[in-house]
Parts: sequence; structure tokens; C-alpha cells
Amino acid sequence: MFDLHRLRLLRELKHRGTLAAVATALSYAPSSVSQQLSQLEAEVGVRLLEPVGRRVRLTEQAEILVAHTEAVLERLERAEADIAASLTDLTGTLRIASFQTAALALVPTALDLLRDRHPHLRVHVTQMEPERALSALQARDFDLVLAEAYPGNPNPRPPELEEEDLLDDPLHLALPKPPDDAHAESPMAALRSLADHPWAMEPEGTSARHWAMTLCRDAGFEPDVRFETTDLLLHLRLVEQKHAAAFLPDLVWSGQHPTVALRQLPRGQRTRRIFTVVRRGRSQHPAVLACRDALRRAVILP
Repeated sequence: MFDLHRLRLLRELKHRGTLAAVATALSYAPSSVSQQLSQLEAEVGVRLLEPVGRRVRLTEQAEILVAHTEAVLERLERAEADIAASLTDLTGTLRIASFQTAALALVPTALDLLRDRHPHLRVHVTQMEPERALSALQARDFDLVLAEAYPGNPNPRPPELEEEDLLDDPLHLALPKPPDDAHAESPMAALRSLADHPWAMEPEGTSARHWAMTLCRDAGFEPDVRFETTDLLLHLRLVEQKHAAAFLPDLVWSGQHPTVALRQLPRGQRTRRIFTVVRRGRSQHPAVLACRDALRRAVILP
């Protein structure tokens, strides 16, 4: 029988990419990780790693082992959930990753609800963009991730991850100055009127940036992106002080009245989907169920 600890190290290598990253994540020496994987190769009787430059990659046989390891770990997580469900008091630590606007608008209220109902549950929250957080969720760094999906940007999820919709968050074109004739201007015309204006957008590689660039290009121009940050509060401040135009969601105001002029976006581009993501084996854990319930209630509370 193969050693589960060594199988987990192989799985970690697949998700984290390097021996050094595995060692850092698990507080091991890199030489120890390498030694354990060498012993696993001896157990299995086939080569599991092959050098690629200064790194290594998994062989076909290693990928087969990782797939089986994922199934074993999922079953163990279900066992952990069953044990937790058999107890009367919810304890332990729940690790959440959330992007900025959801962290500001929803997470504090959800934490209030969790504290009132489950005072012995320790909740750890990290602000992180979904692109990174979902990979970390697969690596078991988090138990639940708050994620977003922009119009026309479906992101297929690995089968071991499970999504649950939370809300549709309206998106707007935020203007650096009030429009001359807000009622006569169509959404596409409003976009084109800002073709020569500086823009604030999220960084390259994010789904928000891809969506925003596509929207501007569909309107017939290449935006002059001078400010790049995942901090949407900075986007808002730049619009308020007339330095940039931006696309802003409702959550950025956390229920307060908008502080800048807004225009409607073209049809089919007016909302982003906000949802929670967990590993399939973790989905029925009482802490995850409690958190998802608290987030749903946070959406509808004033």
C-alpha cells in the first residue's frame, strides 16, 4: 500500500509547482520533500518526476496517482464533515478567501452572524483575488472562496470544486464628470465618449480586465489604461477626482448612495455573478454550511 503522506506531497507538487513551494507551504526542508518523493517512486516502482530545466514535472503515472489521491482526500474530508456534524458545538477554524468588494460589503455581516450562532468557531479571512484563491482552495489552503464571474467570461471549474450562487452584482460605467445629456446618450455611445480619457482597470490576467478590455474594444476603441490595481476603492477615488473612468460594481458602495455619475452598460454586460466555491468533499461540513448560510443572509440584510 502506498504511503498517504508521500502521496499528499506529490499532490502538493502538482498544485504548487515547485519543490521549494511545497516545502514552504508545509514547513519542510526542500531536501526532505525530495527525499520523500524519491521514496514514493521506489514504492510505486516507476518514475514520477522528470526534470524540465531547473524544475520538475509529473509523469503520466504521477498524474494517475494524484487523481486517486484527490479521491482519497475528498473521502477523508467527507469523514471529517460527518464527525463535525455529529457534534453539538461547532468548533475549529474556517479559512475564507474573498476579493475586496465582497470582503467589505458582505464578510463583516456574515462574521457577525457566525459569531452569534457559533461563538466557538474561529474564522480566518484573507483578502485575495479569485484567480489566486481558487488555486489555493485546490491546494487546501482555504475551505471556502468568494469568487466572481464577469459577463462572457465563463471560467470552467475543476470537477473537485463546487459552486453556489450568492448574488448578481450590477455593473456600471463610472464617469469622471456628469454627462451633458444623460438621457439621450446610449450605453455604447457613453463608452465611446470616453475613448480618449484615462482609465482605471484591474491588472492584466484577471477576468475583470479581460471583460473590461473586450467591452471597450466592442465599442471601437483601445482604452488608455493608466491605473492598474485590484483595489476598486482606488478606482472609485480616481473617478471621484476626475483622473479616470472605470467600471464599478454596486458592492463598492456597500449599500450607500453612489458618489459619482453612473451610466448603464450595454445589454448582456450589466451584472457580475458572485458565488462561493468549496471543495466537493468539504461542501457538507457544518462550518461551510454555516458560512454559506451567513453569507446568504448578509446579502439580504440592510
